[in-house]
Amino acid sequence: MKILLTGAAGFIGSHTAERLCAMGHQVIGVDNFSEYYDISLKKLNAEALTDAGITVMEMDLRTANLKEKLQSDFDIIFHFAAHPGISANSTFEDYFSNNILATQHLIEYAEGCSNKPFFVNIATSSIYGLEATFPEDVPPKPASWYGVTKLAAEQLVLAKSRENKIKATSLRLYSVYGPRERPDKLYTSLIDCALNDKPFPLFDGSEKHLRSFTYVQDIVDGIVSVIGKEDLCNGEIFNLGTEVENTTAQGIAAVEEILQKKIKTENKPPRAGDQSRTKANIDKARKLLNYNPKTTLMEGLEAQVLWFKENFM
Repeated sequence: MKILLTGAAGFIGSHTAERLCAMGHQVIGVDNFSEYYDISLKKLNAEALTDAGITVMEMDLRTANLKEKLQSDFDIIFHFAAHPGISANSTFEDYFSNNILATQHLIEYAEGCSNKPFFVNIATSSIYGLEATFPEDVPPKPASWYGVTKLAAEQLVLAKSRENKIKATSLRLYSVYGPRERPDKLYTSLIDCALNDKPFPLFDGSEKHLRSFTYVQDIVDGIVSVIGKEDLCNGEIFNLGTEVENTTAQGIAAVEEILQKKIKTENKPPRAGDQSRTKANIDKARKLLNYNPKTTLMEGLEAQVLWFKENFM
């Protein structure tokens, strides 16, 4: 199959692109290489994709004329591109333009393609709100600009499915970690602080937060499982993540155990919109997609520590 993948130079997008290529698909990746975090890290991911035979194009979905820039014969679109996370340095315009406007432009492009590619929207557990422990049919209550705009993007995509304009599905991902994780995310930050003797910024109360920390390759398993099940997945939402919960404190302890080093912490005020608990309810994905994440937190973190040492030490 010929596949278009947005956000290809990002954390999860780059891993998915590699997996799809290894499965024998032709993958064209696009990324706007935003300055949300160090562009050199995205360039590093893009180089790995290029080495694997994947084409990566620099393109901003918000402004580019997609009909002129891209061919119209893709079989599937995997849409990862987004303004992620909860950041005090990001404006509402950042979230709106990257998550809603860019998605609408991509939908319009997909509608104009000759063979109407299957549209896989990559969403987030933040859509559920401060607690994300629910099945997919529970009304969402997002509590951050990120969650609100990702919900809007999801509904833009699924609206076209309901109108029978395109076939589409949306995948809500839970607390993904592993090699290439963004520097602002928990485990890359913890590893960096431990190895470089820096204080880790610990938001007040966050050590008790519960998370479905899910290894990136387990997430990719679920993402690629929709291929060949387009009719079954059309119009559906799926949670993807592990059912195993760990606190942030347990995550810190796991990194300390692997590195055999105590991590210093620096207390910070709590972040507005930060989730107190995520636990992936994957009954639907297990039943319809045969989804079964297996990687333990320690196994995944050992791989992430190795990646960090190989690339940044």
